[in-house]
Amino acid sequence: MSEAALVVRGVHVEHRRRPALDVAELTIAHGETLSIVGPNGAGKSTLLRVLGLLEAPQRGEVWFRGELVTWAPAQLLRLRRRMAIVFQDPLLCRTTVARNVSLGLEFRGVDRHERRQRVGEWLERLGIAHLADRPAHRISGGEAQRASLARAFVLQPEVLLLDEPFSALDPPTRQALAGDLQQLLAETQTSTVFVTHDRDEAVALGNRVAVMLSGTVAQVGSPDDVAQRPANEAVARFFGMDTLFPGVVVDAVAGTATIAVGALRFSAASSFQPGQAVWACLRSEDVSIHVSGSVAAPSEWNVAAGTVSAMKSWGTQVRVAVDCGVTVTALTTRLAASGLALKPGRAVRVAFSPHSIHTIPRGS
Repeated sequence: MSEAALVVRGVHVEHRRRPALDVAELTIAHGETLSIVGPNGAGKSTLLRVLGLLEAPQRGEVWFRGELVTWAPAQLLRLRRRMAIVFQDPLLCRTTVARNVSLGLEFRGVDRHERRQRVGEWLERLGIAHLADRPAHRISGGEAQRASLARAFVLQPEVLLLDEPFSALDPPTRQALAGDLQQLLAETQTSTVFVTHDRDEAVALGNRVAVMLSGTVAQVGSPDDVAQRPANEAVARFFGMDTLFPGVVVDAVAGTATIAVGALRFSAASSFQPGQAVWACLRSEDVSIHVSGSVAAPSEWNVAAGTVSAMKSWGTQVRVAVDCGVTVTALTTRLAASGLALKPGRAVRVAFSPHSIHTIPRGS
């Protein structure tokens, strides 16, 4: 276990006699960033408190760098000093930005010269050196969260825990800070647990992603595995697979399965065999829409005729539902939708590659 920063095994937590967390096993490897993603109430913050040694489980084991946590007060204090945590709210004291960043070092007895050097370095790396003498209560939300991150990184923690640190920020600030954090984690190789409900953030920041649903870890894997190859229907729906066909494999040849969905037949890159009931999962961004006279889909793609049943705009994009006997959802831009004159009732064809279909056993 020495190679792992943190390990939990058989951890069970109850709140008010109701299960809040039930994790068979989860490992955070040394130097990796593990994103924990899931909807509100999935148990993400409870798991983070257990990993941060802030909440003891009713049963199960927590290991920190090969050491079993006994929850003895002296041990907890010693191990917590090897960690740092950043919460959703920055929780800065009413003093200067530089003093806020320095506080943890002061508590640890680091001498003044080294404190000044390390604080200056991290203020610079997080782009807030010009705010060093500014009162912390007079800076913006994004600047405050940068100060909070600097306060954590300056401690040179062996484990960094991040509890939805961007959720209170506006989109441009959030995107800029996430990009800077991604670079810092890559440079420092700090073992990190990043909790979020945002799928895109989880995929962007994590070397691995753990999906939490109803207090359990439903899937752990690389960002590509989780986003493109969800383990079950619940993960597929959470991770934005807009179209799930309940189908049956009717033919299989050389890694390509033919799936019957009602009267329709679709080809999918799949190892499932004839007779197996499956979910055929499809992301909306992998579906193209065609009308008479528009560019044809490649000949090997699946094509189905239908009519537009609904359209929903979000920013510069439009989500289009097409009734083909089953509903297929496509994502396009406002400009493209306008150019195709898309509207409810419009006859169209949808097309998608067999390689864009991910198959899951039904009932998994």
